[in-house]
Formats: sequence, structure tokens, C-alpha cells
Amino acid sequence: MEKILVLDFGGQYNQLIARRVRDHRVYAEILPYTTPIETIKDNGYKGIIFTGGPNSVFDMSSPHYTKDILNLGVPILGICYGCQLIAWMGDGEVKTAPVSEYGKIEFTADKKSKLFNNIDEKSIVWMSHTDYIATPPQGFEIIGTTDDCPCAAMQNTTKSIYAVQFHPEVTHSQFGSQILYNFLYEICECAGDWVMDNFIDNTVAKLKEEIGNKKVILGLSGGVDSSVAAGLLSRAVGKQLTCVFVDQGLMRKDEGDFVEKTFTSLFDMNFVRVNCGDLFLSKLKGVIDPEEKRKIIGTEFFNVFWNEIRNQNELGYFAQGTIYPDCIESGKGDADVIKTHHNRVKTPDDVEFLGIVEPLCDLFKDEVRKVGEKLGIPKELVWRQPFPGPGLGVRIIGEVTADKIKILQEADWVLRDEMSKNGYEKNLAQFFCVLPDVKTVGVMGDHRTYDHLIAIRAVTTDDFMTADWAKIPYDILAKVSNRITNEVEHINRVVYDITSKPPGTVEWE
Repeated sequence: MEKILVLDFGGQYNQLIARRVRDHRVYAEILPYTTPIETIKDNGYKGIIFTGGPNSVFDMSSPHYTKDILNLGVPILGICYGCQLIAWMGDGEVKTAPVSEYGKIEFTADKKSKLFNNIDEKSIVWMSHTDYIATPPQGFEIIGTTDDCPCAAMQNTTKSIYAVQFHPEVTHSQFGSQILYNFLYEICECAGDWVMDNFIDNTVAKLKEEIGNKKVILGLSGGVDSSVAAGLLSRAVGKQLTCVFVDQGLMRKDEGDFVEKTFTSLFDMNFVRVNCGDLFLSKLKGVIDPEEKRKIIGTEFFNVFWNEIRNQNELGYFAQGTIYPDCIESGKGDADVIKTHHNRVKTPDDVEFLGIVEPLCDLFKDEVRKVGEKLGIPKELVWRQPFPGPGLGVRIIGEVTADKIKILQEADWVLRDEMSKNGYEKNLAQFFCVLPDVKTVGVMGDHRTYDHLIAIRAVTTDDFMTADWAKIPYDILAKVSNRITNEVEHINRVVYDITSKPPGTVEWE
């Protein structure tokens, strides 16, 4: 399989670059800038992309790489910091820019360059830099400019090395996708054979070989990742798979029943459901601090899950719904650990498996969804919105009680039902209800009420690193508010959260 290397120099868009490459049916993987050049040579990449980063290349504490990489004979594309790094490694001159460029900037391209095939001479690109290339390295020619950046793109066609100061991977760059396409197909001469059908067949075959006739256990949350992992494993080993589903009573309305019905009817596997809502409520009694709630829910989930695993009469392999971003964020090789991800679970010392199976560890979330669709998993699971690990426990502000859970479940169901009926859900990245620890005065009929307030949260975003509050039409919000106050007991007021991220976060706790 042909591969593109995304060499990470600390840029915030490293995963986005790899996703954009895969969108063009070419497999891309991310490695840190600390990866030895021998490893890069051995992997036989069709091309290499240097990512951006927050540093200055002339600061020697910044991420750098051996100049030998420019002589591998492999096409290279440098982006932002990666562009400046190529200039620095080639003995060009990089300086602090007299005028920094941020946001949308008009770019003028040299149409004779292969990198700019089928794009307009003038277009809008996304810039974010305070340094610039004052003098390109010997052998490079300038192929793009802006008003304040005399070398916004450069190339060395002899070595097939290209560099752009802007970010073609973000949607704000008008012809960014075409530029990446040109690098992959015109310069790297990729065939474009990365498709999901091949992934499913190859993965199922690999799982059969790896697991053999042994048992495999998967913790099934009902989320996208664990559901698709379960589908792949079921196709590979059938009844050798046991899925353990811990229903802690903090899921959305009827969600536990939906998960059980889906997987017992759709796949050949052993399904074990552990209902333990009362246990979790007892542990959360009187707790109002959000971090303490998270820790309690996480600890109890761990205990319940592993106690059930200990009851299994045979342990073989342990499967996890780890996806590619989880691997990157949890640290790979010499990379810094950004966070230990929830999809990577530490096993107790007294539980021994033959090994760990991670069938989705090479995929991004959008690719996982595509696999799920091809496996026949219902749309409601495949396109399930992000849902916090602690569930409704962090959408109920203050103490979590059975009454509050029911109120929030009912309100959230009305919101989701209405958005589904009017079709507006396709415009939203995430939407849900929050139950603040607030009561307000209301009037219903001729009676004064003093009851709960519900907040609606809805956002639009491409990557969840930033998010904007969704501009839902007033008539839709009015219908939702009317239904909630009429259909859900103990709610007399509905408000809409119009805070973007930043300064807010998507979740309230």
C-alpha cells in the first residue's frame, strides 16, 4: 500500500493534513519529528509532508530535522513552519516578518508550477505566521507571493521539493484541496488505492489470523468507535467475541435498550449487559464538583467492567475501539503525551490477556463512520454525536439524582426528535440539553410554578478545536421550547446558549 508521511513539527493541524490526504484516497500516517531518518527510509513513502508549528526555525530549541531528508529522492511538501524549515535546512534566510499575516490573505500563484495546476492565479489562502522566508535556498524558485510575503511558495523541481507558507489543509484556503491533490498525483504520482472496502476485507482477514480460535472481549459503550470495532470483530470471529456493555444509568433516553437490540440482532456475538444505575447514583449522592463526578463515574465504570471480565470463564484477547487520533494524542514513540485517551484502557494487574486488539487504530473518525455504514450498523450509531464518557453526569450541573436524569433524558429526547423531524440536525456538529442547578418562576394555566430551567447547546465546527454557536432559526427554537415545556414535567423555562468556543467549551462541565 502506498503511503504519505506527515512529519509532525508541533502543528495544530497535523491530523487535519493526514485526513485531507486520505480524502484523496491516499493513505497517510503521522510520525513525530523525532523519528529517525532510517525509519523513514525503510517505510518507502511516496511523499513526505512537513507540518506547521508554533516555533521559529532560527530558535535552536525549536523542532528541527537532519538535512539529509532533503536528499532522499522522495517528494516533499512543506507547510507553514515546514516551509520555513525547508528554507532553513537549505541555507536560505528566515527572518521575523515586518508584517505578520493571519487569516484570509490573497495569494498570487505561478501557474507554471505543477503544484498549482487547475487553480486560479489569484485566490484566498489561510495564513498564520510571524516569520517569513527572506531569501530562498539555492536551487529554489519563488512560485507564489502575497502583498506582505515575497516568498509565499517555492519549489525545487530537480529534487521535487515544494513549500507553501499558507495552510492548504484548512477549508479557508480556496484551492487547498486541489493543491494537495496536485502534490499527491502530479508530483508523488500516487495511484489512489486507499478505499474502505479494501480496509474491511484486509482487517477481517488480519483479525482472523491474529485471534485464531481464541476468545476476544470488547468493552462496548454504544459509541461510534466501539460499535464499529464490534462489527469488524464479529465479522471476523463471530461467537468468539464477547461484548460487555455497562449501562450506568447516565445514557440518553432508551439508549441502552437500543444498543442491546442493535447488537444482539445485527451481529453474531455474545452480548453481556450490566445494569448498574443505582450503584452509580449512590456513589454520586451529594457530589456537586464536576471533576469529582468525572472521577467517581470513571472509577466505578472501571470497577464494574473489570469485575464482569473476571467472571468470564476464558480470557483471550482484549479489544479496544482505539482510533488513530487516540494513538497520536496518547503519544507514539518519542512523541510527547498530550493526554491518555479514554479509548486506551489500562488493564488491572490481576487480569491477563494474550494481547491487545485495536482494529480501528489506523483510522480517523470520519473513516470509522464509513466503515460502520458498510458494515450495516444503523445510522443512529454510526453518526452518533460526541457524547461525554461520564454521560449525563456532566450535563446535570450540581448533584445527580434519578429525578434530574429523567428530566434531562426527556428534554434531550424532545430536542433530538424535533431536529430529526425538521431535518435541521444535518446542519449541526453537536446539539444537546443541559440541566443547570437553577429554578425559575413560571406560570402554567392559572398557577405559579417554581421549577427547572433547561439550556439548549448546539454548535457548528469542522474539528471541535474551535466551534461556533449554531444559528438555529427562531421558529425551530420556538417549537422545541414549546414542546419541552409542554411535554416534560418540571420544566418551565428554556434558554439557548449562544457562546462560541473559545471562550466557552462545547460541554458545560
